[in-house]
Amino acid sequence: MGDGAAKTATPRAPVTIERPVPTKLDFDRPYMARALEAVDSEHPEGTPGYDNKGYSVLQQHVHFFDRNHDGIIYPWETYAGLRAVGFNMILSFFSAILINVGLSYVTLPYWIPNPLFPIYISKIHKAKHGSDTGVYDTEGRFVPNKFEELWTKFSKTQPQKLTFKELMGMTAALRVSWDPFGWFANKFEWILTYLLAKDEEGLIHKESVRGVFDGSFFYQVESARKKKALAKWKLKK
Repeated sequence: MGDGAAKTATPRAPVTIERPVPTKLDFDRPYMARALEAVDSEHPEGTPGYDNKGYSVLQQHVHFFDRNHDGIIYPWETYAGLRAVGFNMILSFFSAILINVGLSYVTLPYWIPNPLFPIYISKIHKAKHGSDTGVYDTEGRFVPNKFEELWTKFSKTQPQKLTFKELMGMTAALRVSWDPFGWFANKFEWILTYLLAKDEEGLIHKESVRGVFDGSFFYQVESARKKKALAKWKLKK
């Protein structure tokens, strides 16, 4: 709970005890939003060997889905990216529609809607919605202490891991008033994250989630799937 003026919880607000914030983070300036690296206690320099290409962390999160690297993500590219990490055709199809329809207009560099629903990576920060974790700031930087808070507040069963129930509890706790789009978007995004990153025990790990935030996890999953498919092909020969 901290000492003196630095107390982080009070019995008069029991929720501050139920959801503690991190008080000891052993890396430089955890409060400072990082433009290029997704930094946490275990990775104070970000993802080792990951080329961020100068994109903000939020841009890195979506860059994987820009399959032709032109800075614009069309629905068919979102679909292809979802398929590349292992989602089935039906879920990928409907998710691609929801994602691009929901995020396209606010990222357009012009006022007239585009019926192809492109998402412009350069303006992806404008697609930040309410009722989210706050790990991305309004410019798309990564805020380390907000990321660490997810685990001190909501990871109760096992340290640095979340069950599906804890994950849903987290999305409920993050809701702000009169924000139905944010409520839906937050749950939808985290359910997709859970389906992608859960282990054999049905838990998602802190490191996997950090990799989703900076997009590196998508590349890791795609690479692993390609290697597995190649190994199967060689066995059949």
